[in-house]
Amino acid sequence: MGRPDSGGIRDTRDTRTRIKGAAATLFRRFGYSATGLKRIAAEAQAPFGSIYHFFPGGKQQLAEDMIRTTGPEYGRMVLAVLESEPDPAASLVRAFEAAADDLAAADYADACPIGTLALEVASSDEVLRVATADVFGEWVDGAAGWFGRWVPEPREARSLATSLVMMLEGAFMLSRAARDPEPLRVAGRAMADLFHATITRTDQN
Repeated sequence: MGRPDSGGIRDTRDTRTRIKGAAATLFRRFGYSATGLKRIAAEAQAPFGSIYHFFPGGKQQLAEDMIRTTGPEYGRMVLAVLESEPDPAASLVRAFEAAADDLAAADYADACPIGTLALEVASSDEVLRVATADVFGEWVDGAAGWFGRWVPEPREARSLATSLVMMLEGAFMLSRAARDPEPLRVAGRAMADLFHATITRTDQN
């Protein structure tokens, strides 16, 4: 005998998933202020009221959920790319090349999932600023662990990890503005050079 409520539960989950997906896409492309809840509901093909059903805190809660969900997912994806090559310097170049290819394929609309929003809310919304800072911190922690395999000094590994995030975010901005993937490719080569320089300096000490 079937469960009479299973379809309703599935529909509810599907609606929530669509809302979160639409919000992630729109916040990523257009930022926080330019993305209204009506637009999210329309993009998600969901009733407007369903947003408040799932996110009683409204737009801010939805944005924070997006940051804390898609941000870590993106960080794990970058680390997976870094793990795809045995040579760490080649992995760095490959990661930036992949970001360049993905950005060009998206017609320069989809870059970092939280970068556009992070710039906008840094001085206007403390809740969202803290959320983006937390995610960036997680990215640095993850990358520092990866660099730590070759750089024994934790401070040096963390410096490389911070540089990786800074170069990626800055290159995304330049590539989107110029509609050219080359800044990302340049950043990848620069990151590999910085890694080599750090390794050389460490070996000499």
